[in-house]
Amino acid sequence: MSGEAKHSSLFRHTSITVASALVVFQMIVFSVIAYYIMLPMAKRSVDDLAGIIILSAKTWVELPPETRKDFELELATKHNLWLFETSVILPEYDHYQPYLSLLEQALTRRTGEVTRIKVTRLEKKTWFWVDISSGGKQIRIGFPEDILGMQMVVALLLVMVATIILTMITAIILARRVTRPLELMAEAARDIGLGNSPTSLPETGADELAGLARTFNQMSLQVQSLLANRTTLLAGISHDLRTPLARMRIALEMLPENVDPKIVDRLTNDVEEMNRMIGEFLTFSRGLEKEATQEIDLQVLLRELSDNAAIEGGVVELRSRRPCIRPVGPLALRRILGNLISNAVRYGAGQPVEIECECGDGESVIRILDRGPGIPSAEVENVFRPFYRLESSRSTATGGSGLGLAIAQQLANTNGWRIALMPRPGGGTEACLTIPD
Repeated sequence: MSGEAKHSSLFRHTSITVASALVVFQMIVFSVIAYYIMLPMAKRSVDDLAGIIILSAKTWVELPPETRKDFELELATKHNLWLFETSVILPEYDHYQPYLSLLEQALTRRTGEVTRIKVTRLEKKTWFWVDISSGGKQIRIGFPEDILGMQMVVALLLVMVATIILTMITAIILARRVTRPLELMAEAARDIGLGNSPTSLPETGADELAGLARTFNQMSLQVQSLLANRTTLLAGISHDLRTPLARMRIALEMLPENVDPKIVDRLTNDVEEMNRMIGEFLTFSRGLEKEATQEIDLQVLLRELSDNAAIEGGVVELRSRRPCIRPVGPLALRRILGNLISNAVRYGAGQPVEIECECGDGESVIRILDRGPGIPSAEVENVFRPFYRLESSRSTATGGSGLGLAIAQQLANTNGWRIALMPRPGGGTEACLTIPD
């Protein structure tokens, strides 16, 4: 499991911020429109309709009976209002339409009596009815639901929903245009950190982002040039150092036989140690160069490394035997596992070293467990630093140059793998190498 903290993306933060600001702005705009424009218009509309209803009822009462039918027909034709005298009481209608509530208020103000709207359903249409008392008669005037047209609240909600959706889409597009170049830059920076040569970033878009991409491309070229120069320089230094060492070895081999063999052996070992240290330093310097991957059976490689450790006097137990084939950089993996196994054997207090290999669907995990003195938790990060050694357990007599774990960590980072050192229950250290698919 990675120890990296999980952070929300800039795209998410930008989208939410822009969308929230636009939505709040739209809600304020719609509230102002609803309160200062739509509500006054609705009040005027219901006031006009209430006036027509009351005037129609009074006119009908005042007309001679023989002309009332013509008046009713004219109301139905021109105003879609149906009027007749009745004594039947209809049940009240519980409605939630602001327009009808405003109409009831307008009728109550004009008649001086509490007026309620009744409802019936005729011919698959909803009809609203108002009872008006005029001239000792109860006049009922009705109108169909479609006379109201689009309801004010429904219209406002539809417009608001459409605007919010459009606002969200706009916020996402704006956020993507800002964050996409940064995502490309982050990917390119990771490639540089892994020793790869990233493709040049597009120098397009806003002037600030285009300038940033241009500067990043220049920096990338400079970094690649510095790495290439460093590798060339170190290769030259390595060659220059190894040439006199080779002459020293030849001179040691040509010494007369009367020279003390112990002195010759000690000098020969010193030469070999210097050669090894130069090789390690050169390997560390070239650790950013990623090799091509090959299909490797991890179990076969672990068995080979275990046998090599056994030849050198170590006791290594390989627990898992099931094949585990993965595309990996073979030289890098061999170098990492060889270093971890060598450390476990060297500092394992003579106890057997155990190796486990779990081959999962998403990743493969190799664990190397020893029963040595362990590594203090405060020193776990330090042991991966170049030339750092724990003097209490890795003395100059038994330890190396302090580059082994640094090389292993650098090779792992280059290949996208993870190395972790953890205390083992019961004592010792567990070195864990995770290889994602």
